[in-house]
This record gives sequence, structure tokens and C-alpha cells, in this order.
Amino acid sequence: MIYDFLIIGGGIAGTSAGARLAAHGTTCLLESEPALAYHASGRSAALFEANYGHPVTVALNHASAHDHHTLDGGLLSPRGLLMLAGPGEEETLGHDITTMDLTEISPDSAQSLVPILNTAHITRAAHHEAAWDIDTDRMVQHFARTIRTNGTVNTGQPVTAITRTGTGSGWQVTTPTHTYNTRVLVNAAGAWADQIATLAGIAPLGLTPLRRSIARMPAPGGHDTRTWPMLIGAGEKWYAKSDAGAWLVSPAEEDPVATPHDAFADDMVLAEGIARYQPFVTEEVTRVTSNWAGLRTFAPDRCLVIGPDRDDPTFVWSAGQGGYGFQTAPAASQLLADLVTGHQSALDQATIAALSASRFR
Repeated sequence: MIYDFLIIGGGIAGTSAGARLAAHGTTCLLESEPALAYHASGRSAALFEANYGHPVTVALNHASAHDHHTLDGGLLSPRGLLMLAGPGEEETLGHDITTMDLTEISPDSAQSLVPILNTAHITRAAHHEAAWDIDTDRMVQHFARTIRTNGTVNTGQPVTAITRTGTGSGWQVTTPTHTYNTRVLVNAAGAWADQIATLAGIAPLGLTPLRRSIARMPAPGGHDTRTWPMLIGAGEKWYAKSDAGAWLVSPAEEDPVATPHDAFADDMVLAEGIARYQPFVTEEVTRVTSNWAGLRTFAPDRCLVIGPDRDDPTFVWSAGQGGYGFQTAPAASQLLADLVTGHQSALDQATIAALSASRFR
């Protein structure tokens, strides 16, 4: 069988792209791990804040909002966002307020939202109510079900070889147990996207995987944190968020890794992040119950890469999500499908050009 579309990568980039393409032809998704969303997508902070990110990312966020609120009955639940500055960080928070269209509130008002806040340390605070938790698992599974309406989703299928077919009909993709043929190949391999391109004889784009770690701990002081907004330090130097009755704290680091791998947290980096977070709250961190890390992969200009390769339109990129994959998935995947099928995109030309894979060569 020759599929119309084959997607490599079973995270949010691959599942969303596959779901959009399934409406236009037979579709096959390959994931090397035994489950979908195993790497970065399964380790996301899972917040939809439409004004968060690079300006081009923000355009995708806003274009994705309707689907976030309606797909599968709606994928969002209220969370809110609270950004905080300590001594010397006031100007940084001012920039955040402007770029993210936040509402400045007093430290006392911030404490009314999150009672553990230390108002003696907080010098400025800003709030945005329209920030939402994303049900990431339901989103991935919704897209996977859509793919299966006109194709297959295959886990445990690491790609070992990619060759162009002699008939000119596209690509042959080899795994340890199967050979797949497709007319169009979509590279949604996350931190491994440049490696997949090289395997296919396509020039890599210079994508950089950056590690980000998270520590999970008991709810501070035994509080019920379910209604608390997500906390972010000015300039995103740390963040904290409620999680299933527990509490997450991240150093929000962006540490480059030499080779993509199943990322793990660095204890010293976690300790440094917790130390940055600690002065903002009155409850001391005394115990971490678990930790993990993911690789947020960026293109050189920190914009996503969406669409056909400049040198071969049958090789299509869905890469460089950089931690914004879930926020942007509905609009990014629709753009990819529009570009592949020749349909008119609802996005403006400047945004499309800023996302194009051709911008690097």
C-alpha cells in the first residue's frame, strides 16, 4: 500500500498534522516509542495562554483558540496566570505586562489569589484570567482517533531508513519490522527532526533541543491548589503550577543538549530553580516527590517550522515547536494541511512566510 501521507513522530505536532491530513487522503503515523506523546508532549506544563511566546507563535495561538474551546467538546479548563517580580525585576515584569497584555495588580491582590505568596518579597504582580489548562492527553487521543478514520497509528516503530522511491511516487520508510510507502512524508519528530531530515537526504535546519526540568512536590502547606493560577517569575525565571492535587515547580531553564535523548532532570538545576521560586512564597519546599525533564526544540529564530521543504515539496516539516506545541497545534496543523493540499490558509502571508521552512536556505 502507498499512503498519501506518512507522519514520523507521535507527539502533538505529528498527531495534529495527521488528523488534518486524514481528511485529504490515507494517512499513517509512526512513533518510535511504545506510546504517543512519550517525550516533550507528555511532559508539558499544558497551559493555553494566547499572548505567550514569539509574535508569530502568538498569531498561531489566537488562530487556535476556537478549536481549543470546541474540539471534542472543549479541551480547556480555567487556570489563570499570575506573574511576579521581586527586587530588581520590576522592569522585566513591565516588559512582560506589555507584551502579554497583562493586568497589573497589587501584591496584596495577588496574595488573595494565592495565599502562600510572600508580599514582603513581591514588588510587582500582574494577572491574566484568560489562561487555561489544556487536557493534553485528550487532545492527542482526539487527533489519533481522527487519523484512524482514514489510516493507522503505529507505535513502537523507530525509523531506521528513509529512501526516495524509484517510481517518483514519494518515499519508502523502514522500521525494524515494517516497510511503509508514501507520497508525502511529514517530519514531526521533535528533537529528532534534523536527524530524520538527514536520514532522508534533506538538509537539516539547525534545530536546537533545550532541556527544561520540573519538580513535583506536595501541595504547599496542605492547601487545595486547584483554583490557584499558574505562577511565573518575571522574565520566566521559574514557574509553579497546581497538578492533580500536588504542586509543580520548574527552573524554566533552556539548557542545550548535544544529542536528542530521553531527557532527565539535573538535580542542581532543579535546586537552583527552587531557590529562585522560594522567596516568593511563605511555605518552604521540604520534599520533592518526583521530577522529570523534556526537550523543547527551537529553530534558530525561535519560530515554528511548518510546511514543505524548499528543495523537495514531498518532504514536509512540522518542527521547532519550542514548548508551544499544544498551544499552536490546531492552527499549525491546519496551515500544514493547507500548504500540502493547496488550499487557501486563513493565516496572513507574513505569518505563513515566517513559519516557512524555506526561510533558512
